[in-house]
Amino acid sequence: MFAIIELGAKQFKVAPEQIFTAEKTGSIVGNTFDAKVLLLSDNNKVNIGSPALTGAKVTLKVLEDLKADKIHGFKYKKRKNYKRAWGHRQQMQKLQVVSING
Repeated sequence: MFAIIELGAKQFKVAPEQIFTAEKTGSIVGNTFDAKVLLLSDNNKVNIGSPALTGAKVTLKVLEDLKADKIHGFKYKKRKNYKRAWGHRQQMQKLQVVSING
């Protein structure tokens, strides 16, 4: 059994008891929440929503908050004395699939 869920602007393929990382959802560590289900597969039966399935539910639990690796960027223009460096660390959360119902 697996499901394809949408969190923010990204989609994830999840199975029961799976642990994965995703961008910060706004939930507090230890809380559970439901994700939007786009596809649900149970052995040989596949249900596809348009765009989401009604009645299907994937419950996720927030295990911890963390940060992704730092991304560095650098811009410059030759002979113009223009240089700009920047960096970014995305806020992430470690999530666990508690249950898949459909």
